[in-house]
Amino acid sequence: MVKKVIAVLTASVFMLSVFPLVSAETQEQKTGMPVVSAKAAVLIDADSGKVLYAKQDSLRLPMASTTKIMTALLALERSEVKDSIVTVTEEMVRVEGSSMGLMPGNRIHLSDLAVGMMMVSGNDAANTAAIAMAGTSAEFAKLMNARAKEIGMKNTNFVTPSGLDSELHYSTAYDMALLGAEALNNSRFAGIVSQKQMTVKFVNPEQTIRYGNHNRLLSLYPDSIGIKTGFTKKAGRCLVSAAQRGSVRLVAVTLNAPNDWDDHIKLYDYGFAKLRPFTPNTADLRYTLPVVGGKSDSVPVVAGLVDDVSVMEDDIKRIEQRVELPHFVYAPIRKEEMVGSVKYLLDGKVIAEAPLLTEQAVELHQPEKTKMEKIWDRIKSIF
Repeated sequence: MVKKVIAVLTASVFMLSVFPLVSAETQEQKTGMPVVSAKAAVLIDADSGKVLYAKQDSLRLPMASTTKIMTALLALERSEVKDSIVTVTEEMVRVEGSSMGLMPGNRIHLSDLAVGMMMVSGNDAANTAAIAMAGTSAEFAKLMNARAKEIGMKNTNFVTPSGLDSELHYSTAYDMALLGAEALNNSRFAGIVSQKQMTVKFVNPEQTIRYGNHNRLLSLYPDSIGIKTGFTKKAGRCLVSAAQRGSVRLVAVTLNAPNDWDDHIKLYDYGFAKLRPFTPNTADLRYTLPVVGGKSDSVPVVAGLVDDVSVMEDDIKRIEQRVELPHFVYAPIRKEEMVGSVKYLLDGKVIAEAPLLTEQAVELHQPEKTKMEKIWDRIKSIF
């Protein structure tokens, strides 16, 4: 009898361990949507902001060191104005956790602190940058929250520059995706996070240190272009990443994800299968625009260049074209002067726009002078 009970219990444990896997696979087959391990996740098209996949994407959760995306972005934006040299103090490096190895007395460029944050998740680099820019971490948090508001992060509150746990330090998968997409628009940020390793030249002491990137997705997924990992016991494994295939660029976020690498690969495979590049056909767009007061009564107008955009395959046929041109223009007109635009809209939102440019110049018409005006001109030339 005891043996039978043990056998039944063993079978039950086996069934419990297998059924969730089967259920997940079945769900993917039925819905076509990936099943991820994350407590919260989102996948967006970085250029349009369109959400392609969401799982509790508005749930407020700790986001660990992915916080440093904001800290690094602010440091790089400040360094564009002035890449000041920061002298490291004991207060700046008095922080626990991961480190880029800063010591009191070190001197380093502000932009290189961003490298330390993004490569090895240096809490010392984040703290140093925060104090250097705002005086204290608390004052720097105000800068972080102000920038978050500009980006549209409505469910985020930053308290620490590094992402160390705090009850009031939280974000959502969706908000972090917005931050990731915004950060990628900064060319220096995008250049840093796409590298598997980078070197930093210290001003004092004069030394060069090479740092490796913690983001394994750069090696695991061929289309990966960054961005940042994170982990604390409270937050679990967090990851904000980006991938690009052709003109299609995606940002994925997982919060509290035991299998984050696999989650992101699944999300990208799903997203790239759904999205297609859309190239507006502007080659045949030609218009004639009336000109008032010019040597010519009209001017030919053609469309300028427009970048590709990525859209869902099923949405391509729903894209609308809208031409915006005035009824007429006044001379003089320069060649390649923008006089209007052609917009491409999806569900009322502009997804692409090409300028409408004049193909040639039109000079101002000067009426022929009367005989008296010509005589007066001669008189003036004598005197």
